[in-house]
Order: sequence, then C-alpha cells, then structure tokens
Amino acid sequence: MYYVYILHSLKTNKLYIGHTDNLTRRINEHNTKRGGKYTQQNGPWRLVYNESHPDRSSAAQRELYLKSTRGSWEKKKLAGILNVD
Repeated sequence: MYYVYILHSLKTNKLYIGHTDNLTRRINEHNTKRGGKYTQQNGPWRLVYNESHPDRSSAAQRELYLKSTRGSWEKKKLAGILNVD
C-alpha cells in the first residue's frame, strides 16, 4: 500500500505533497530534518490529508496531478484551504 499525503507548514503556511509506503515514518523524517531540503527549511509540518493507493505507480501519478496547475484547486480543497459546499 502506498499513500499520497499533503503536509502544511506551521512555519510558512505552505503545502507539501509527497507519496510513500510508510506514512508515519515519512512524516517523522520531514519533521526531524531527514527529508528533502525544502521540508528541512520549512518545517515543522502537520499532516492535513492522505489517501491510499494500491501501488507506487498510481500514487506517483496522483502526486503529480495534485502538483500540477490542473490539480491545484483540488489540492487546496483536500488540504482544507478552500471552503467548498
């Protein structure tokens, strides 16, 4: 099982999207400065959304979509930034 997740920076109010096969471990890595450079500089992070996928390929495709211009509205909606009825 793989997960697509959205993190919210408590420092900069920015969002970060990623995918992993171990959600707990990966969030811990982001918050203990063992993630990538962007998450090291902008943490601490709070998990605001996650969804499961059966394989890495579908999780990676979903991550790319949410990072795209077309997926930006849905990303904000999932993260709770947009008030949608």
